[in-house]
Amino acid sequence: MALTVLKLGGSLANNPEKLRFLMEKLVELSSQYLLLIVPGGGEFADTVRSLDTRFNLSPKAAHRMAILAMDQYGLLLADLSPKTTVVRTFEDTKISLKLSNLSIFLPSSIMFSEDPLENSWNITSDSISLYIAHRLGAQQVLLITDVDGVFESDPKQQYGAKLIDKISANQLSKLSVRTSVDAAFSGLLMKWPTVCYVVNGLFPERIETILAGKKTLSTLITNQ
Repeated sequence: MALTVLKLGGSLANNPEKLRFLMEKLVELSSQYLLLIVPGGGEFADTVRSLDTRFNLSPKAAHRMAILAMDQYGLLLADLSPKTTVVRTFEDTKISLKLSNLSIFLPSSIMFSEDPLENSWNITSDSISLYIAHRLGAQQVLLITDVDGVFESDPKQQYGAKLIDKISANQLSKLSVRTSVDAAFSGLLMKWPTVCYVVNGLFPERIETILAGKKTLSTLITNQ
């Protein structure tokens, strides 16, 4: 069974009940699909950004503090759903997945020891999720956030912003507007080809539809 990596954005924590329901749904889906959650940074990472602005932290310190923010959000997700399994290494992940457990990957141990990515704010949990997917040979990555996908303009700022249903990594890298993925993601996707979707986690049925190989409201990002 092919692995799907699910990056759960920190923005979903703004809707506690819907996040709880999403976690319940993902536990249910893990009986049919091989799923690994990589947590976003959310409010924990926002605190690091604020401290970076105040103290002008070194790139290495800010990068590592933001990764620890992902660990914290991951522990929050695990607390919402006791049926999940927290993992910290690729070896433990593979064991957990063989048991059909819905696993939550806390990335600090691996990212600190391997330090495979640029230490800057260009790298967030999006790119880290892609790296983890690459290392584990995942079939696809779902970036699960609180918007419907990638838009031609910011949907939170402009009413009627147009959703892009399919875009290549190369095209994504040339968009002049802020998108729902980090600045480094498109380049890394071209380096590590993986099927990638941006999908709204406030509607768990869309995630289920993608896992079933069907089309739904989302953005498909191709590696070309």
